[in-house]
Amino acid sequence: MGSGDNDFGRKRVVAPAASKDELSGIGAPITPPLLAPRLSRAFNWLGGGIGPRLLAAVLLFSSVVTLTLTALQLYLDYDREVSAIETRLDEIGRSYLGSLGESLWNLDQNQIRLQLNGILRLPDIRSVEVREIADRPNPIRIEVGETTTRAAIERDYPLTYVVAGTSRQIGVLQVKATLTEVYRQLVNRALVILASQAAKTFLVSFFIIYMFYLLVTRHLVAIAGFVSKYNLTRPPPPLELDRRRPRDPDELDKMIDAFNAMCASLQRAYGELRLANAQLEQDLLIRQRAEEDARRSEQRFRDYAETASDWFWETGPDHTFTYLSDRAYNFGFGRDDVIGKRRDDRAADRDSNPQKWRDHIALLDRHVPFRKFEYSGRDASGRMRHVSVNGQPVFGDDGRFLGYRGSATDFTEQHETEERLRQSQKMDAIGQLTGGVAHDFNNVLTVITGTIEILQEGLADKPQLAAIAQLIDDAAARGAEITSQLLTFARRQPLEPREIDVNGLVLDTARLLKPILGEHISIETALTEDAWCAMADPSQLSSAIVNLAVNARDAMPGGGRLKLETANVVLDATAGSGDGDIAPGEFVMVAVTDTGHGIPAEIRDRVFEPFFTTKGVGQGTGLGLSMVYGFARQTGGAVRIESEEGRGTVVRLYLPRSEGQAAVRAEPMQARGTSRGHETILVVEDDPLVQGYVIAQLGSLGYRTLVAGDGAAALALVEQGAKFDLLFTDMIMPGGMNGKELADTIRARRAGLKVLYTSGYTDDTVMHDGHLDPGVALLRKPYRKAELSLKLREVLSGSSG
Repeated sequence: MGSGDNDFGRKRVVAPAASKDELSGIGAPITPPLLAPRLSRAFNWLGGGIGPRLLAAVLLFSSVVTLTLTALQLYLDYDREVSAIETRLDEIGRSYLGSLGESLWNLDQNQIRLQLNGILRLPDIRSVEVREIADRPNPIRIEVGETTTRAAIERDYPLTYVVAGTSRQIGVLQVKATLTEVYRQLVNRALVILASQAAKTFLVSFFIIYMFYLLVTRHLVAIAGFVSKYNLTRPPPPLELDRRRPRDPDELDKMIDAFNAMCASLQRAYGELRLANAQLEQDLLIRQRAEEDARRSEQRFRDYAETASDWFWETGPDHTFTYLSDRAYNFGFGRDDVIGKRRDDRAADRDSNPQKWRDHIALLDRHVPFRKFEYSGRDASGRMRHVSVNGQPVFGDDGRFLGYRGSATDFTEQHETEERLRQSQKMDAIGQLTGGVAHDFNNVLTVITGTIEILQEGLADKPQLAAIAQLIDDAAARGAEITSQLLTFARRQPLEPREIDVNGLVLDTARLLKPILGEHISIETALTEDAWCAMADPSQLSSAIVNLAVNARDAMPGGGRLKLETANVVLDATAGSGDGDIAPGEFVMVAVTDTGHGIPAEIRDRVFEPFFTTKGVGQGTGLGLSMVYGFARQTGGAVRIESEEGRGTVVRLYLPRSEGQAAVRAEPMQARGTSRGHETILVVEDDPLVQGYVIAQLGSLGYRTLVAGDGAAALALVEQGAKFDLLFTDMIMPGGMNGKELADTIRARRAGLKVLYTSGYTDDTVMHDGHLDPGVALLRKPYRKAELSLKLREVLSGSSG
């Protein structure tokens, strides 16, 4: 290529300097000032790229060839030397056997030794030995030279002598020739060959590398630099290599010509493209604005979709999801869980209400809008979600049905709140009903138990009638237990809360459970070491744990495992409880877990209702869980139940944490006998049967009595100046005045009056937060004579009330 101005009118770009003649002048001498920089660049090139690989290949190939040829030469030299030694041994066999045989026959040891020394002086011979073969003692054996020679060739020659025309072997000549000198010469020769070949290979390799760099590599580097800096907007002059162009263009010249032609074509195409771009720029601008408007519109939709409380969805013509806004994924689902699935795939009520879904799918197939279609399904955490959906069919420009678009509203919290409210209202209504029934029933039981005690005293000498009376007494006690459980459910059972060590109470109760549950059920405990103290009635808590354990036993007829746990928990405003009616705070959790058959979902919400049971007739009253429910609520805590068919049940009691530090355990009540008195008692009781029973019992205990049927009659006696030491009044009476109001009215006139209340149904009149108000003494119906006498003496003596 020319060296003047190029077609673009700019200065040419050349490669780094090279020799004057790289092809024809290779054999010409190169002066040191010119060779030094070239060698430097060549060695720098060896630092990376093709150079190291080419050098390694040349060195490896040369080394293999050199080693192969050297090994062949050494083998040939070794074979020649060994052949010379073997020839020498053959010559010994031809030259010395006859004379040695004659000397051995003549027993001329001096001559034999002289001949052996002559053989030993031959090249490479290291030891010679003559052994006589004879039957006589001490045969001749003469040995000269080194017998321990390694790497030797050993030959044995028979020594014979002709006796009476017969040749006899009289001895053996053994000759050993060493190969040590042969090996030494071969090693020296190998070292010389390898050294000379290595030097030659090294020099030739570097010469090849240098020539490859001089003729090829530096030009490739120049081409790469030109390409990396090429700019279509400001093109450089055509590429030209800095070398004397050969007579006939070689591969580099052809590549440079082709590359410059390609650059020229690119420049022409670039010019044409700029002209075309100038014409298309205004179209492009309109399209850019349209795309920007579309992006803003799409982003606006996404902002609305992702910040709305509802979420948006889209389905294809086959009713499978193609789009769902991110709001829906907050429930723990991934895209793969929803996209590509039909709308009814995740519905929990699809199987329980198939007709609803058949009607809905039929509506979708008619391609009509729909609103407020409600269904339920479980999210990734297993929580049942309730959803209301609106949908609008979508059609293409050709009228083809494309699917549906719509929105969905999650009203799960609203649904759960309504369900909790309905459940709470239902339980409160049942509680009021059962409390009223228990009140009347306790009045009856009070008379029955008291009458039975009187009969038992009179039938002490009649065993058969005494046994019947005992049966009646046992039935009355069972009835009293049932009414107590009903009152506990209704939260009308007066509690005696105190600060208790929950872990200690659970361990004590666990020991009581072993004979109750049987050997086929194992009991495990997992108690947190730093469990807080709880404020609760210890006897009621123990009864609650026993009731839960008995229910668990019945759920494991074939045996299983019962686990008792404790833990400290903090419930916030969003945690809630089983019925949604618990204040946030710190609680001690007691959990009872079994491995039984579980509770079906359809009856799980009814298990706390009184008399609801899945057991057979005579196998349970249905009051165990209702008693647990009432106790937890009245204590200020909550109860939760989790169960799944085939996977067992866990019931968790949440008891309010006590503010104190030291907890005490409840001590068993000591049985006491009846105590007599002489004071006058004003009895206010509206039930004639109970009234008569109380008068009879008080009279038998030595007390005098005044009687009134309601509050008005009692006040009339007070107005008349009646003297009495204690007011014994029922809590709930007709006439608009309850027992507490009556006592307050009389105390306003007679300060320091002793009062003992009695009731089979305790409301909020004298009881708050689950326990009696301070200074209030209450005798719960039904009660026995001993309990009546004991409570009277406590109040009259001033220890209570």
